Amino acid sequence: QVQLVESGGGSVQAGGSLKLSCIVSGYIVRSCGMAWYRQAPGKERELVSTISMNYLTTYADSVKGRFSISRDNNKNTLYLQMNSLQTEDTAVYYCTIDCNSGGVYRGRISNPWGRGTQVTVSS
Repeated sequence: QVQLVESGGGSVQAGGSLKLSCIVSGYIVRSCGMAWYRQAPGKERELVSTISMNYLTTYADSVKGRFSISRDNNKNTLYLQMNSLQTEDTAVYYCTIDCNSGGVYRGRISNPWGRGTQVTVSS
């Protein structure tokens, strides 16, 4: 059974940094696309960033230049480095994998949603 566990969230002031981690168990992610989503209170879940098996990345316009996605296939782990955090980044952050799309992330997720990790940015 595939399980994803997110960690690394916390409370920071605007301008600060956090690094999120997502450990995947039950599946080898080497040939999967991976992604981070977030959901703020009262809002729909939104796609933040993706990374393919070949390390090609995409970012939402709202986080470009501030967030950096990476992966370590040897550790079956996904990361999200978040710099210059803004109050609008406050949300629960979730990771997912898509092992159905030839190594790219197309939203055909292969896992149940995890509990996420809370990021709170104060002004």
